[in-house]
Order: sequence, then C-alpha cells, then structure tokens
Amino acid sequence: MNLGIQIKKYRNELSMSQDELAEKIFVSRQSISNWENDKTYPDIKSLLLLSEVFQVSLDQLIKGDIEIMKNEISTQELVGFQKDSTIMTAFFLLMLVTPIPLAHFLGWWGMAVYLVICAIGLFFAVRVEKHKKKFDIQTYKEITAFMEGKSLDEIEKARESGKRIYQKIFLAVGAGLLALVVCGIMTQIFT
Repeated sequence: MNLGIQIKKYRNELSMSQDELAEKIFVSRQSISNWENDKTYPDIKSLLLLSEVFQVSLDQLIKGDIEIMKNEISTQELVGFQKDSTIMTAFFLLMLVTPIPLAHFLGWWGMAVYLVICAIGLFFAVRVEKHKKKFDIQTYKEITAFMEGKSLDEIEKARESGKRIYQKIFLAVGAGLLALVVCGIMTQIFT
C-alpha cells in the first residue's frame, strides 16, 4: 500500500516528527509508526485529520491504495470462484462414478454416503452459480476472461449473451448423455 509512504512524505515535507503529528491528530506515536510501516491502516477519522494537517485532499493522500484494494478484492473473489469450481467439479465426478460401487459394496449405507456426496456437490454448485450471477458470467469465454482477471468489451459481451441459450441446451443434452454412458459402464462392470 502507498499510504504509509504518503504519510511519511507529507510529514517530512512539514518537518514534523511522528510525535508532533500524533499530537495533532490525537493518536499515539506508535500509531503513526505503524501507519508509515504499513502495519495498520488509519480509520476514516484519522484519514480526514491527516488530510487536514497535510492540507491535501483525501484522494491525494490515499492515491494508489484504492486501486490496490479493488484489485485485492477482485483477486480474493477470483480465488474463491476457482476454489469453489474445483471442489464442485471433484464432487460431480464422484457423483458420476460412485453410485453403483457404493450401492454394490455398502448397500443402503452406500446410498447414504452417495446422498452426502450429492449434497456437498450441489452446495458448491450453488456457490459457483452465485459467483457467476454476481459477475454476470455464463459462457465459457466469459468465465475464461474472468479467471484471467479480464472483462469482455460490449460487442463480445453481446455475442456471448446470444450464445447462452444454445450452450444451456447443449450442456443439458451432454450431461444426460454422459450420465447414460457412465451408468452403462458401471452396470457392465458390476453385473
């Protein structure tokens, strides 16, 4: 963050010690030191007092920090989306390959285990859908751009929006066919 550098720069321009600045904005010298070393971040009241003492706008004082914070939030959301997507994929794969073996080897207990696997998979699917809805991403191209930290321009967004209906139909048919194939293979293996 740049705020610590900004505070130190403006304090030195006014030839002020940390003690003098602390006294003017009603905090301890240790607080000033922590802010300058990016150990802590001042509250809004302190930021306003700092901007008054330095006679600069709040925007000038925290310049750069806002963009860093936005990117940090975006990165955290991206990591959350990737984590949820990976977990969802793993549980959906388990949902595809475990029903017959679980039923064959564990009987009714196997079905209970399978229901737990389904519940966890569906929980993470809902979380992924919430991410997708929040960022208005649905098609493969939109998701790929989001995971790279980019966004599509308006024309590309409109094109992708038109593809969504066809992709949903394709995904539904594909999922049904995949389920039939997996069931057929499992039936052949365990009968």
